[in-house]
Amino acid sequence: SIHHASSVPDFFDPNFDDQADWLEDDSPYPEVRSAVANYDDPDMPASTIRAWVIGMCWALVIPGVNQFFYLRYPSIMVGPIVAQLMTFPFGRLWARFMPRIRIFNLSLNPGPFTIKEHVLATIMSGVGAQSAYATEIVAVQRVVYGQQFGFAYQWMLVMSTQMIGFSVGGLARRLLVAPASMIWPNTLVVCALYNTLHSQSYAGIGQRDGLSRERFFIYAFLAAALWYFVPGYLFQALSYRSGMGFSLLSFDWNQIAFIGSPLATPWWAEANVVIGFIFFYWFLTPLLYFNNVWYSQYMPILSLASFDRNGHVYNTSRVLFPDATFNKEAYEQYSPLFLPIAFAVSYGVTFASITATVVHAILYFRKPISVHLHRSLKEQPDIHAQLMTRYRQVPEWWYASFLHNEHSVTFAFACICVKVYPTQMPIWAVIVALIIALIYVIPVGMIQAVTNRQVGLNVITELIVGYMLPGKPVAMMMFKTWGYIGVYQALTFTQDFKLGHYMKIPPRPMFWCQVIATAIAGTVQLGVQSWMFSNIPFLCGEEQKDMSGFTCANTQVFATASLVWGVIGPALQFSKGQVYYPLLFFFVAGAILPLIVWLLAKRYPNSFLNYVNLMFSGIGLSPPATGANYIPWAIIGFLTQYYVRRRYFPFWAKYNYVLSAAMDAGTAIGVILVYFCLQYPQNGRIGIDSIRLWWGNTVFKNTADWNSTPLKRLQPGQTFG
Repeated sequence: SIHHASSVPDFFDPNFDDQADWLEDDSPYPEVRSAVANYDDPDMPASTIRAWVIGMCWALVIPGVNQFFYLRYPSIMVGPIVAQLMTFPFGRLWARFMPRIRIFNLSLNPGPFTIKEHVLATIMSGVGAQSAYATEIVAVQRVVYGQQFGFAYQWMLVMSTQMIGFSVGGLARRLLVAPASMIWPNTLVVCALYNTLHSQSYAGIGQRDGLSRERFFIYAFLAAALWYFVPGYLFQALSYRSGMGFSLLSFDWNQIAFIGSPLATPWWAEANVVIGFIFFYWFLTPLLYFNNVWYSQYMPILSLASFDRNGHVYNTSRVLFPDATFNKEAYEQYSPLFLPIAFAVSYGVTFASITATVVHAILYFRKPISVHLHRSLKEQPDIHAQLMTRYRQVPEWWYASFLHNEHSVTFAFACICVKVYPTQMPIWAVIVALIIALIYVIPVGMIQAVTNRQVGLNVITELIVGYMLPGKPVAMMMFKTWGYIGVYQALTFTQDFKLGHYMKIPPRPMFWCQVIATAIAGTVQLGVQSWMFSNIPFLCGEEQKDMSGFTCANTQVFATASLVWGVIGPALQFSKGQVYYPLLFFFVAGAILPLIVWLLAKRYPNSFLNYVNLMFSGIGLSPPATGANYIPWAIIGFLTQYYVRRRYFPFWAKYNYVLSAAMDAGTAIGVILVYFCLQYPQNGRIGIDSIRLWWGNTVFKNTADWNSTPLKRLQPGQTFG
């Protein structure tokens, strides 16, 4: 065995269990011990022809499916877990039937399908699985601004935004991958499923008798897939809530896990998130609304749209020149832009999270950053880091040189996009966006690695570009994407490297599989989006609300943001003397409150205040997420991550992450079956005169919230503001 120094951190770590007994040669974190094996076979095949062929096939399929569902609400991301399940039998079949011959001195069939091959193949399917953020630019340009620049522009835009974070993530791995305290909770669900499928046994799962993890997974997976037919088609009132979602229960895993699996996030982080949500959206938002602050009663309390002084959805075309730039004279004749109160509060919360992230990083992360910045992989007092020293690492200069080479391509793509096409964006603005990404990647990454919640940089980039390039919505969307996605892709890359760290995958093959798979995925997503616009009627329109649900909720948020920050700009919305000027004080609150909590925690070192830190940053997905997502998520999290974990730890250690994987995978399969069997055929008319008319599928539509009805209605000719 490998012996190492104590792994007890010399700074406060909210996930560290100092009361637990743990083995010298294992992780000090019970979550990690319950999902990750503490041994390795360095001779096990990993980067094989089999792994690459299977992985590349899923790199074509999974991103395409996710792009299809991304424009639907509630959407579901067919994540790497589905690819894990499907890759496993394909790998076994390959091992059984493929001839054992060599191609280019590489074995076509090296024997049994190994867990490391499985991991590598699944990483290829997952690194570009989620819809590329830049496809939102393409959709908004098409739907809102009537611009279609062609596939070459779209492809260069997606490649430049998706690839930009790889080298940044690689350079950050010393701080975000190697330390044991950077646990990355989402990866533990994936690790548990790998070990379950390959029947791996290890100390952390405990000695509990009962169902095997394999059998438990199969039962839960089948139950989740079959159950989805009830809330997803037969009785949709069990799923849908409108307005602020004042409900404690949801029977749809789609809704519960819309903001992430409650079985993967530590309870202390979930408690922070739900307390923040209740205060800002169930207390502050109604308080402001029923006092008619910012004329909010003339609009729905929660909507993804913006409004004019007549209470109608804001007509963008009335304030634009033909080249999609701001026409101030037309704006003054038409109307200021007004936001539903929940949307306005969400901007305030996001302002606070931006400054809170920086202050939190300075107060809480300065010591771990200092420690790990000067500590090599061999010096990490963690069994997994010690085991990974057996493999050739990707050297720092490789990342640095790839950064240069990559930017020579991706930066060139970015320059072509902004200069050849009429985007109204200068090249220097691209550079500013990338600098923002570099500044925030470490603090945002450390928060996500510990809490499973990511702080979004979309609003801070919107604010900056809104002042830098006012009245240019397309430039605003592009600036936001480069600034935000630089961090997001860096952390996606880093999280996969942590998965490889846990599963002992050679770093160099993983590096290349991610780069190649991302390029393939982005191309596929653009093709799928183009097909959807050509073949799905009323895509992104209100008509889809009563059809297949392709209302493009995320695209509507993106489009509204382009109006607020890009067309009209923050100067006419948030500067002194404007309607939403008070929201800027959230920046101050976000900077001061973490400092107050930190000082109180220093005064009372053993109090709960050590765990208070996510009130702002954890609720960034609202809107479109509501109480129908956050509250059931928190209830399930309390039951599993607090009650069961404390009272029945062996049961929790054996089944928790397997259950999360089963629910995610089963629901994803259920959604696919419902859509392609019952909703897509016959142009969505199956059951239109029968099952879709009964009370359980219509009652939730007969509400003021569902119909976006304001509290106060204007008389003909009346205006507000």
